[in-house]
Amino acid sequence: MAKVKETTGIVGLEVVPNAREVLIGLYTKTLDEIKSVPEDEGYRKAVESFTTHRLKVCQEEQDWEAIEKRVGCGQVEELIEEAQDELKLIGHLNEWKPWDIPDDYECEVIENNAPVPKHVPLHRPGPLPEEFYKTLEAVNTNTLKDVISSTPKEDGAIP
Repeated sequence: MAKVKETTGIVGLEVVPNAREVLIGLYTKTLDEIKSVPEDEGYRKAVESFTTHRLKVCQEEQDWEAIEKRVGCGQVEELIEEAQDELKLIGHLNEWKPWDIPDDYECEVIENNAPVPKHVPLHRPGPLPEEFYKTLEAVNTNTLKDVISSTPKEDGAIP
């Protein structure tokens, strides 16, 4: 007999006694709804992949603990919330159709010369080391093996 879950330990997140059945329903609906997104869209491929996996786990396992362990993404109640959110997002994407933006579309850039607050870091990384560019060039010209084999062993850096 399966262990009864008494609490999620998360404030505001109640235990769902029939979580497995709820998840199977949500994942099945998600796989149906995502078909409205074009097949070549990365979002569709990702959603189909992880949803198919999670649905399979829910179909194979009877116990909520086993589902949580195999999926590895939180409690079943959290998975239910995620699946509900995914369905909402699919609905929004079907309304917005971001895949229908023409190739020649130019986004308007709004310049704002307001100063950056002092508590906000500027996140301007320094230049990459010269070795990076040499390695990149070697990769692009298919000469990486030659460059590595000619590199002195004690140095380790590509000349």
